[in-house]
Amino acid sequence: TSDPGLAVCFRPHSRLLEADSKSMRSMSGSRRNSGSSLVSSSSASSNLSHLEEDTWILWGRIVNEWDEWRRKKDKLLKELIRKGIPHHFRAIVWQLLGNATDMPVKNQYSELLKMSSPCEKLIRRDIARTYPEHDFFKGQDSLGQEVLFNVMKAYSLVDREVGYCQGSAFIVGLLLMQMPEEEAFCVFVRLMQEYRLRELFKPSMAELGLCIYQFEYLLQEQLPELNVHFRSQSFHTSMYASSWFLTLFLTFLPLPIATRIFDIFMYEGLEIIFRVGMAILQYNQTDLIQLDMEGMSQHFQKVIPHQFDSCPDKLILRAYQVKYNPKKMKKLEKEYTTIKNKEMEEQIEIKRLRTENRLLKQRIETLEKVKAYTEQFVHGLQTQLEQSRLQEAELLSALKEMQDKVLDLEKRSSSLPDETNVAQLQEELKQVKLRELETLRSFRELQDIVTELNQRWQHHTSRGGGHWKESPKKNALNELQDKLMSLKLREAQTQAELKEVKLKNLQLESQNQIYSKAVSRHEQESAALQERLQNALSHNKSLQSQLNEMKRKQAESDCKSKEEVMAVRLREADSMAAMAELRQKIAELEIQKEEGLIQGQLNHSDSRQYITQLREQIAELKNEVRHTHTHIHTHTHPHTHYSTYSIFVHLSTYSACWLFPSQQVYSICMALRLALTDHKSILQFEKCINNGQKPRHRSHCSPFFLFPK
Repeated sequence: TSDPGLAVCFRPHSRLLEADSKSMRSMSGSRRNSGSSLVSSSSASSNLSHLEEDTWILWGRIVNEWDEWRRKKDKLLKELIRKGIPHHFRAIVWQLLGNATDMPVKNQYSELLKMSSPCEKLIRRDIARTYPEHDFFKGQDSLGQEVLFNVMKAYSLVDREVGYCQGSAFIVGLLLMQMPEEEAFCVFVRLMQEYRLRELFKPSMAELGLCIYQFEYLLQEQLPELNVHFRSQSFHTSMYASSWFLTLFLTFLPLPIATRIFDIFMYEGLEIIFRVGMAILQYNQTDLIQLDMEGMSQHFQKVIPHQFDSCPDKLILRAYQVKYNPKKMKKLEKEYTTIKNKEMEEQIEIKRLRTENRLLKQRIETLEKVKAYTEQFVHGLQTQLEQSRLQEAELLSALKEMQDKVLDLEKRSSSLPDETNVAQLQEELKQVKLRELETLRSFRELQDIVTELNQRWQHHTSRGGGHWKESPKKNALNELQDKLMSLKLREAQTQAELKEVKLKNLQLESQNQIYSKAVSRHEQESAALQERLQNALSHNKSLQSQLNEMKRKQAESDCKSKEEVMAVRLREADSMAAMAELRQKIAELEIQKEEGLIQGQLNHSDSRQYITQLREQIAELKNEVRHTHTHIHTHTHPHTHYSTYSIFVHLSTYSACWLFPSQQVYSICMALRLALTDHKSILQFEKCINNGQKPRHRSHCSPFFLFPK
C-alpha cells in the first residue's frame, strides 16, 4: 500500500507532468508528420530532455497510483525498475517497495537514540571505514557519520540477537544518501525482516552458507571449467562472493552500478545478486582461467569493479541472460538444510561420544588411582602394622623404664610440697628475692662502713707515734677511742658475717626452689610419656582392628572363591552325569541292536541245536570258574558278598532263558574277573534272576554296568 500523504503531495506535480507530456506528444507527432529528415544537435538535446520529462511524469504516475500498478501492471513495473529508478524518486519508491511507509517502529526511533547499546564501540570503530571517499560521510563527526551511527545503534537495540554486524553499515549508508534517518531506519528494519538479510547477519551466518552453496552449484553447472580452475587453485567461493551477499555489491562495484542493483534487489530480492555474480564470472572467465590465485585476487580487486563504469545496462542485460531456476534453488536450500542438520547431528553425536569418552577416561583414571591407592594403603597398613609392633615393643620397654622413673619420682616427690602450696612458695620466693636485695644493699653499706673505719683506723695509727708527748688525759681518751674503734670494727665484721650467712641461706632456698621446679617438670614429662603411651596403645588397637577387618574381608573373599569353585565343580559333576546318561543310552541302543540281530539268527536256525551248544559252552565256563573261584573271591568289592560263580550260574541260566549269546556271557564273566564295582546293579540283576523275571532295564544285563565311567 502506498502512503496517502505522499500520493497527495505528488498529485499536482503529476497532473502538470501529464499535461506537458500530452503537448510534447502532439508536437513530436506533428514533427514526425512533416517528414523532415535532418535532425540538428539542438533537436537531439530537446528529445533527451523530453525523455527525462516523460520519465518524471511516468514515475510520478507510478508513485501516485502505486497500488494499481502493483496489482495490474506488475510486469511493466518490473521492467521499469530494471532500467533504473530516477534518483529523485528512489526514496519514496524504495519505501513503497519495502512497505516501510508507515511502521510502528518509526515512533520508537527517538526513544531508542536515548538508550545505550552494547555495540556502540564497534559501530564507532567501523563508521570511519564506511564510504570513506563519499562527501556525505567524509570527515570525523560529520553529519553522515552521526546519522549512520544513530541508525545502526537504534537497530542494535531493536534486534539484540543480531546487534551489529560489519557490512550492514554500507546498506544503511546507501539508504541515508536517499532519505532521512527515520525513514532509512524503517527501510533497513524491513530489509532485515523480509529480504533474508537478518539471517545473513546473524552470528551463525547460516544464510550466507546457504547462498554460497547455491552459488557454487550455479558455478559448477554453468561455468564448469572456471569451477575446476578455482578448485585447483584453492580459490574458494567465500573468498570473493561473501562480500557480494553481505553488502549487495556496495563495496565491490562503483556506487552508481551498485545503486541500480539495489533498485532491483528491493523488488526481486537476492536473485539479482546471484545473477550479477554469475554474469561477472561469465564475462571474466577467459581471463581468470589464465591466472593463479594471487592474480585472480588482484583481478577481482582492481579490474572487475571498473569494467562496467561506462555502461551499467550491459551488466544488467548480462545478468538476466544467466539461467536461474527458483525451484532448483528451493531444492538446493532443502539439500543444504538436510546436510547441515546431519552435520549438526554428527557434531552432537561426536560431542556426546567425546563427553562419554572423557568420562570413561576419567572413570578409568579414577579406578586406577583408587586401585593404586588401595594397594598403597594395604602396603602402608602392613608397614604400619610392622612398625606398630616394633613401636609397641619399644614403648613397652620405655613404659617399664618410665614406670621405674615414676616410682622413683613418686618417692622423691612425696617429700616435696603439694600443689596447693605452690602459690605460697612463689610468694615466699618473691619475698626471699626482696630480702636478698635488701641484704645485698645492707651488705654494701656495711662494706662502705668498714672501708671508712679502716681509713679512719689507718689515719689514727698514723698519728699514734706522738701520743707519748701528749698529756695523760689525752692518752686515755685516745685509748678509749682505739677500743671503741676496734669494737666498731668487730661489730661491722660480725654484721658482715651475719649478712653472709643470710645470703647463703637465701641461696640454699633458691636452690631448693629450683630443685622443686625440676621435680615438677619431671612429673609433667612422665605424664606426657604416659599420655604418649596411651595414644600408642590406642593406635595399636586401631591398627589391630583394621588388620582384623582386612583378615575378615580376606576370609570372606576366600569363602566366595571356594563357593565359586564348588559351584564350578558341581556344574562339572552335573555335566559328567549327563554324559554318563548319554553313554548309557548309547549302550542300550547298541544292546537293542544286538538283540535284534540275535533274534533274527535264531529265527533262521535250529533253536534246539543252538541251545545245546550254548549249554556245552556254559558247562566249560563253569569248570573254568570253579578253578578261579578262590582267587576272584579275594578281589571282589568290599561291599559285594556275591561270588563270581553264583553270578555266572545266574547269567548262564538267564542266557538260556533269554537267548543270550555265549560270547556275550563269556565277556560278562571276564569283566567280572576284572572288577565288581556296581553293587546296586548286581543286586537288581540277581533279584530279577531269582524271581525268574526279565530285568526291567536292559542296562542290568549289559556288560557296561560292570564298568562305571
